[in-house]
Amino acid sequence: MDKITISDLEVFAFHGVLKEENSLGQKFLISAELYMDVSAVAKDDDISKSVNYSDICKEIEKFLKKNTFKLIETMADRLARHLLISHKPLRKVCVKVKKPWAPILMPLDTVSVSVSRGWHQVYLGLGSNMGDKEANIKKAIDLLDKEEDCRVIRVSTLRITEPVGPVKQDDFLNGALHMQTLRTPHELLDLIGRIEKELKRERDVHWGPRTIDLDILLYDDQIIQSEDLTIPHIEMAKRIFVLEPMAEIAPWLRHPVLDKTMTELLEIQNFLQEVELHSE
Repeated sequence: MDKITISDLEVFAFHGVLKEENSLGQKFLISAELYMDVSAVAKDDDISKSVNYSDICKEIEKFLKKNTFKLIETMADRLARHLLISHKPLRKVCVKVKKPWAPILMPLDTVSVSVSRGWHQVYLGLGSNMGDKEANIKKAIDLLDKEEDCRVIRVSTLRITEPVGPVKQDDFLNGALHMQTLRTPHELLDLIGRIEKELKRERDVHWGPRTIDLDILLYDDQIIQSEDLTIPHIEMAKRIFVLEPMAEIAPWLRHPVLDKTMTELLEIQNFLQEVELHSE
């Protein structure tokens, strides 16, 4: 990926744990590595297709003067996220904050913190079998897309599917979506929980009916196994109602554990279903 680098931009601002730092202010040195694809820019020699580093410098100064943070760790994190959200071409940002006048009463050059933030590629499963199913799913998608650190990229066709499990209930409307997010997997899980709660999702009965069901299927190519989160979703490779919409929006995408594309996984499940039907 291509990179634009800004090194040691001087900004006088009011950040720090001490009260005097917030009132008197001090100098900070900001460096930023901005990752993006510059091939179209280079081909046309057109600055309007790029990220203007002069504007970025002014924006960094404005952001740091407008806000006050106790920790340079927080400052670096918030600045990196702000730049990514504000400039669509950016895929990743590395920010380094140097503090030359750190109040430690010892001689030093600078204290610094570096952070890297970027857009993660995420796929979610969508489902509803209570009330206005389509409206429930569309509302959930809208709530996701309204978050400034989430971008819904593509949504599959919604399909009617029979429920799985022993509980008698109405058919589901299922689909999948591709989104980008700056959130960590657990931060995204928390957001999904809040959206499901807002849409009156009840968890009284396992495999039971629900107004909305949002599942993290894939998060980049990460493999996560924790008490409250498993990625890739443990059942996705076995569920045709998940694989069909995934094969529609990302047929080339590979399962990071099974190393098979969504299309290949769907073909396997369709074959197994045919075998099961003929054996009955």
